[in-house]
Amino acid sequence: MPLTRRAFLAAPAIAVAASPKPNIVLIMSDDMGSADLSSYGAADIRTPNIDSIGRQGVRFTNAYCNAPECTPSRTALLTGRYQQRVGGLECALGVGNVGRYDEAIWLRERNQMGLPAEEITIARMLRNAGYDTACSGKWHLGYTSQFSPNAHGFDEYFGILGGNADYYRHTEEDGTNVLYHNGKPVEREGYLTDLIGQHAVDWLKHRSAKPFFLYVPFSSPHSPYQSHAVKDIPPGGYNRGSRKIYAEMVEAMDAQVGAILNQLDRTGAGRNTWVIFLSDNGGTNIGSNKPYRGFKSSVWEGGIRTAGLMRWPGVFRPASETAQLTLMMDITAAIAAAAGAKPPRKLDGEDLLPYWKGEKPPKPRTVFWRYRRAENTRQAVRHGDWKLVIDNGDESLHNIATDPGEKHNLLAQEPSTAADLRARLAAWDKEVRAPRLKQFYAARGK
Repeated sequence: MPLTRRAFLAAPAIAVAASPKPNIVLIMSDDMGSADLSSYGAADIRTPNIDSIGRQGVRFTNAYCNAPECTPSRTALLTGRYQQRVGGLECALGVGNVGRYDEAIWLRERNQMGLPAEEITIARMLRNAGYDTACSGKWHLGYTSQFSPNAHGFDEYFGILGGNADYYRHTEEDGTNVLYHNGKPVEREGYLTDLIGQHAVDWLKHRSAKPFFLYVPFSSPHSPYQSHAVKDIPPGGYNRGSRKIYAEMVEAMDAQVGAILNQLDRTGAGRNTWVIFLSDNGGTNIGSNKPYRGFKSSVWEGGIRTAGLMRWPGVFRPASETAQLTLMMDITAAIAAAAGAKPPRKLDGEDLLPYWKGEKPPKPRTVFWRYRRAENTRQAVRHGDWKLVIDNGDESLHNIATDPGEKHNLLAQEPSTAADLRARLAAWDKEVRAPRLKQFYAARGK
């Protein structure tokens, strides 16, 4: 008999005890504002299915992306380490595999721009631990086969290789088809968000007895702004659209999240499945990052804050919240620990599961950001409640606990705090230098 949602919620602990290795479903939106879910205050967007993850589990109030753009955030999420250790992936890969700053251009000239296979991803860690693995959605970590999802531990891949695509034609701005299935270009009829969700559901329908890892990085609500009601790209190009269309895109994604959750619960797999939802970076100015300052591509809070929701029956208390400062790479570390997967090297992320469960009070942390694109270099360090931002050389200091909107620059009032954070950031910059850029640095006397 199908499992009702009431029965699913009534007996979670028994299922978890029956199988020590949880299934993992990791869902990610693209360019969604941190305030663009109903459960985070959106009044004009209805997201009952995504919100249900938090109602049945935990909602994050202090969650961060590792970067303010697509490619670097995904790099950190999949490797569990700061993306700077890889090199050349500190901003989104350009359409058609274009490098957008000096390191990336240097790598592109050598056909090395992408996530190298020697960077062991959480998919490969889990596959080595006995998991079936699949990805349905946006990749954006390299166009060529050497950087493909299948080269990184995913048994199954369906989605777009690049950073965005026409939702109906599945092509990038230059007209190139970027819809792929297991290394081969394919053509499908339909709205991209629906195709991504449907493929994920179909994969779930054919699971073996092995535990599984399903990664579903939707391209929604990234531009171009198209919905079920708006099939053509709006006049003015990929980055023009309305808040109404944006809301419809988020709601279409919510419907597909609902289909995935229903499939899990219908088969009973949901009893031992850890479901995670987050976004890859802050929203553009068509989205809402309130009350935070800034948007995508900035290291202000609005560029790096994300909504975060998790459910795992018998592990997370329903309708709970966590204020623990969390980065994407911490989720990776926690997944590896829960699955008994062995990382090939020390991760920068921490297993924060006891803090998310409320078994321990939130602890202060020191975390870093660096974003590069063209001539822009934007850096930030957060140490406890203090955050130093260096935006193309301009410095500002903020206390995030008292000033989450980063309205008040306390640099003059707190010079010793600024000096301490500046030193921490400089040391981190040196420590995360990428080995594969050794020749690049040497040629420039760095």
